[in-house]
Amino acid sequence: MRLDHFAAEGTTVRVWGETDVVVVSLPLPGVLRLRLAPEARAGTYTFPRLPPKPSFAIRPDLAAPQAVQVREAGAELVIQGGDLTCLLNRETGAWIVLDGDLERGRVLAQAHLWAGEVPNARDALDAEVFDLQRTRLTLEAPHGAAYLGFGERVGPIDKRGMHLTFWNTDCFPHHTDTDPLYVSVPFTTVVDSAGQAHGIFVDEPWRMEADVARRRPDALTFASAGPELDVYVLAGPRPADVLRRYADLTGYAPLPPLWALGAAQSRWGYKTAGELRAIVAGYRERHLPLDALYVDIDYMDAYKVWTVDRHRFPDLKALVGEMLEQGVHLVPIVDPGVKAEPGYDVYEEALAGDHLVRTARGDVLVGEVWPDPAVFPDFTRPEVVAWWGSRHQVFADLGISGQWNDMNEPACFSLKQPRVTEGKTLPYDARHGTRPHIEVHNAYANGMSEASRAGYAQFSPALRPWILSRAGYAGIQRHATVWTGDNTATWSHLALSLPMIQGLGLSGIPYAAADVGGFAGDTTGELLARWYQAAVGYPFLRNHAASGTADQEPWRYGEPFLNAIRTALHLRMQLLPHLYTLTHEATRSALPVMRPLALHHASDVDALREDTQYLLGEGLLVAPILRAAHSRRLVYLPAGSEWAEVFNLAEFGTIHAGGTYTVADAPLSVLPLYLKAGHAVPYTDAAMQSTDAQWPRLSWLAFAGADGFVGHLYEDAGNGPTDAPSRLTRIVGEREGQTLTIRRESRGDLPDFDQRESLHLMGLKAVQSVQGATSHSYEDGLLRLSLPAQWTEIRIREGESRE
Repeated sequence: MRLDHFAAEGTTVRVWGETDVVVVSLPLPGVLRLRLAPEARAGTYTFPRLPPKPSFAIRPDLAAPQAVQVREAGAELVIQGGDLTCLLNRETGAWIVLDGDLERGRVLAQAHLWAGEVPNARDALDAEVFDLQRTRLTLEAPHGAAYLGFGERVGPIDKRGMHLTFWNTDCFPHHTDTDPLYVSVPFTTVVDSAGQAHGIFVDEPWRMEADVARRRPDALTFASAGPELDVYVLAGPRPADVLRRYADLTGYAPLPPLWALGAAQSRWGYKTAGELRAIVAGYRERHLPLDALYVDIDYMDAYKVWTVDRHRFPDLKALVGEMLEQGVHLVPIVDPGVKAEPGYDVYEEALAGDHLVRTARGDVLVGEVWPDPAVFPDFTRPEVVAWWGSRHQVFADLGISGQWNDMNEPACFSLKQPRVTEGKTLPYDARHGTRPHIEVHNAYANGMSEASRAGYAQFSPALRPWILSRAGYAGIQRHATVWTGDNTATWSHLALSLPMIQGLGLSGIPYAAADVGGFAGDTTGELLARWYQAAVGYPFLRNHAASGTADQEPWRYGEPFLNAIRTALHLRMQLLPHLYTLTHEATRSALPVMRPLALHHASDVDALREDTQYLLGEGLLVAPILRAAHSRRLVYLPAGSEWAEVFNLAEFGTIHAGGTYTVADAPLSVLPLYLKAGHAVPYTDAAMQSTDAQWPRLSWLAFAGADGFVGHLYEDAGNGPTDAPSRLTRIVGEREGQTLTIRRESRGDLPDFDQRESLHLMGLKAVQSVQGATSHSYEDGLLRLSLPAQWTEIRIREGESRE
């Protein structure tokens, strides 16, 4: 590969040879883009210029690229912009990206090879068989480096040693070795042996594979069915920095309504309004919190999307209102498959507007999902997204503000015009406008969820929508969050849920979760109780089961399991102030709600690959029981700070050194929690449903370290426009000698309200005096303070221990 020519074009550097082109640019500070187009002469009419390339992933409001400079250095080009440097060898095509300059920069990514196949003379769009490895890129995989993210994946949190396929697939059910799954995000955070991080994002919705040092232990290889590889290298040096840069590039998740974080119940098989009322009554009678009830395909008339079966649900609007009066939101399912039935308005509109996916021959593609026959809207085109968004007026008029988009890989059980397919989906050569399905398949769900968010913005602008999607591609976080699909009621899937959710969080999707109890198969009382405990820190919490399985509501298994589940749900509701604060933080930092230890402890070898525990924020560690008949587990506490036992937020026990393992005793109703020194967590009293994010009773649990502690709280109406009045509160404890001064700082325009506040403080040897509190008590190392309204400062004089 020789690249003899180059041209500096303001914000880009274009380099080309006889057949190949590479374009280098700097879309954001700390982000370098290399658009690699091997064999471009054979497939690009504008050679050596490349045509504009639209992206489903990149945020549409991204500012113009940064300026770059280029100079020759023998056979190499040195391309610099911001704090990044790209060294491109014009004889071999190899390139290196450094964080800094040539002399002192740290190597982020090093490519040995990028190549492509010469296209067949036959038009690839008409071909029945596509080259699934048409273009390839090989990057160096340094020894000891961990590879985090890559979207929805089974297996450990470090994907090194795995071969991954990016092809969204309907799996019922999936297993602990299933690949691919429903969500394809070709983005990874690479953490080297010193704990330094950088990111690699390959923005190609085409079917693609990645070999993560499996076939070759020193190589990360991407192979795509598309003609290009659009590569972004993201600087660190921390994993959190990489994640923020990725969100700067692809977009941040919007703030969900508070009710979406509460407890939810779902089942494929709730067939009537009466059954839904009975479920809500079952929760309320047993003092179990409930905020949402998800309604599966049984509410539709003959599986026709945007319809209601009037026999089973004679007055859905009245039912929605009745549920809202009880604090419960109905969340209906929506599938993309439209029943091909003459006279059905959705079908007729789709035909008239030319909104449907077509076959390679140009006919409307007809298949089967729940409706049979079914046709498929083409969500890759803006006009179809707008049309589908307009259909959401049906739900808005009913008072609904949340939905879950299912079967949107898209799933297709069979085709009326058989063609080459991979899994239960549309054929490779189906047409989306002028693009083949193999190119846009992975991004299909993005357009569907974009339409949902736009629809609610149009018809319910005063409410904050909650959109859940089974499938997605990079950038899906701008429109929806995801769940991990059709899991099973097994202990292995309970354990698997943690690295799956953490991996999605490291892929830019901060609110992902798994179905509690397992979707397929029959759960047990012990499994369901332990799953609820593990899900205390899921970004959202939904019990969901498949038709034909045993009833899975919390009370179906009797005691002691019901009490254990109730305890876990109450703990979830207590933690809502902290969880809501973390969701707000995600909208600005891209840090997920459920965080792997690696996110904040990348240089700690034991923490880097730990995926049976997780962090809620940076300071609260959750270590659930994940195995049957176990009441003890080994817990790793990351190095760098002490950790205090705060099991169930009620049992304040031993303080442990960081960088150590400890055994946690956890009987059935106990969830092991640990608070990190230097941190404070807000919580409230348990309630049966959320109301607004302005808690009349608020407590802080703090652990004063050597320098003190810090905690945050975000408050607003819990719903509605995100520019409505809000308040961000920060409490800071600072040590000076034997005095700990605690200050409360608030900013925002949320009016003051009646709030009773208390502080539970650990980490003090003894207490001589307290100034500024309404009352206090000190016992067994725990100082309990009642605080005056709108307090601003507390002073604590610490004495020597009497031991």
